[in-house]
Amino acid sequence: MAEEIKKKSFFENVKWFFTEIMKIYSNEGSYFSKKRVESGIGFVIAEWGMIFFLLSKYEHMSMSDFAIWASIQFLVAGYMINQIQREKITSVISNSADVTIPDDNDIPPVKKK
Repeated sequence: MAEEIKKKSFFENVKWFFTEIMKIYSNEGSYFSKKRVESGIGFVIAEWGMIFFLLSKYEHMSMSDFAIWASIQFLVAGYMINQIQREKITSVISNSADVTIPDDNDIPPVKKK
């Protein structure tokens, strides 16, 4: 029979989340990536700043000001996506660098009978 999956309570999930967050800055392995958490926090701070700026200045903004604001929004979002993709690519390359592909010289010759 299939193994039953135990559902955790809300408080157990919250405890697990904070435990994993604390593990980010320790020597233990964590479920979350330190770089991604820090870049996510930076992105949220940048977004809040941009939204606060828009809410406080929208009455006096011209269309060109709004276009510049939107361009900066896309620039920040594109930068974050670019960084995440770059980390993925370098991670894949560094993981695959350990695997060596044999050359023709490494393969022993086949003996004919």
